This record gives sequence, C-alpha cells and structure tokens, in this order.
Amino acid sequence: MLQSANLENSSSYVASEELMKTVNIAMTLEKPLLVKGEPGTGKTMLAQAVADALGKKLLIWNIKSTTKAQDGLYTYDVVQRLYDSQFGENVGDVGRYIQFGPLGEAFLSDEQVILLIDEIDKADLEFPNDLLWEMDQMEFYVQETRQTIKAKHRPIVIITSNAEKELPDAFLRRCIFHYIEFPDLMQMREILRTHFDHLEEELLQQAILTFYNIRRVPNLAKKPTTSELIDWLRALTADGVDPEVIAKQVPYAGVLLKKDKDIAVMRSALRI
Repeated sequence: MLQSANLENSSSYVASEELMKTVNIAMTLEKPLLVKGEPGTGKTMLAQAVADALGKKLLIWNIKSTTKAQDGLYTYDVVQRLYDSQFGENVGDVGRYIQFGPLGEAFLSDEQVILLIDEIDKADLEFPNDLLWEMDQMEFYVQETRQTIKAKHRPIVIITSNAEKELPDAFLRRCIFHYIEFPDLMQMREILRTHFDHLEEELLQQAILTFYNIRRVPNLAKKPTTSELIDWLRALTADGVDPEVIAKQVPYAGVLLKKDKDIAVMRSALRI
C-alpha cells in the first residue's frame, strides 16, 4: 500500500499531481527521491512540505564543493581531544569527541525523519558513490569507537540537484527520479497566492506577464526565478508602483536580474 504525503493541503507549497505521486512512490519503495530542476522550481522547499505533511522532523545536509561523504556520517575531533589531554582532562571516552552529521543523526533518531541532501551536484564526482553502502545498508562503522551505527528507522531521503554535473549511474540506479518543470503561468499564480495574502489583481497580472517576457529574452546569463519574482512583487507593492508602468519601465529590474549585462539585454529586447 502506498505511503502518502498529502501535499494538496499544503498552504505554502504548490505541487503537480505527478510530483505528489512520485514522492509517495519513493516512500513506498524506500528509495531516495532525486529531484532536479532549474533554480526556483521549489526543489528544496519540497522536503519541508513533505515533512510538514507527514508531521516529521526535517534534517538538512547542505552540500558544498568541499563536502565529503564522511561529513554526513560523523567527524572525530582529535584536536579537541589532544587539547583536553594537555590540560589534564580524562579523554578516555572517545565518544565525547564524535560529532554525528545529518545522516548519522537520521540513523540515530528514535522516529523516522526526512533527510534533505541539498544540491548534491556541488560536491566532487566521487561523493555520491561514497554514500552507496550507507544508503543501501542503512548503517556505518565508527572506527574510533568500534561501533556500528544502524538506522533505527529508514529516513525518507530527498536529494536535490541543479544538474551542474552528471551523477554516477550506480547512484542514479538507487534513486527515484523526478524533474520539476519551471511553473507555467497558472501554477505561478497559485504559488504567489501562497506568499501574499492580498495582492491587487492588475499588479499581479502585469508582474507575471512581464516576468515571463523577461525569461523569454534570449542570451540572458541568469534568468529570473520564482524567488526573485516574489521579491520583485514585494518591492513593487512596497513602493505602490502603478501596474500600468510595470511592462513599460520594469521598475526595480535589479531585483529580477543580478547582472548589468542581463539588464541591458533585457531593456534592449523589450525596447525599454
């Protein structure tokens, strides 16, 4: 029987029917859900929405270019242990110097948790493969304490990627995959309504149309995303901008576009 995370009732996340089904299939098959899509499509927010829908704790592992798989399991603070020994403290309990990472915390949790591995493609190519054993067996070995940590409950794992680099085939085979398309105009209206209690209809309409016109401009180095549209609407609302001038002038263009060349390209393309 399918496990179910009912995202339809979420007040802060708009998910397609296909995405909701994929989330539930991944939970039922007990496989990590790998979510790809361009920035601003709600990949990271999905994990929080699933956690809220299931009433479970969310643990986040933010991946950087320097992140190693070991960081998610545990770290051993040998420097602090050496420092303590120099000041006469009892350092016989090695466990005091073991700090568990997000994956280790997820395994040790007394209740099932949601684990978000965010932007996995930022790490080096070997990073995903280095997690294969732990993700398959749901256990890892702490060499310093000679202890095997086994997951009390298999975490629900959601992994995001911006597709900056290809992930290894061996890792992909173990995941359920979903690509989140950038929201269309109607979906975007729904998303914005979750962020704004009251928004003038004409302002909303003009802002959305202008936003999508800008995204269609060729040769932009960085297209504006949903988060930038939200910030832009806040700026337009705060300044009381007349909806009629939005398409003609694109006020506060620097909220949408973050490069001077993009602003110039946009103004030229839209003849502003």
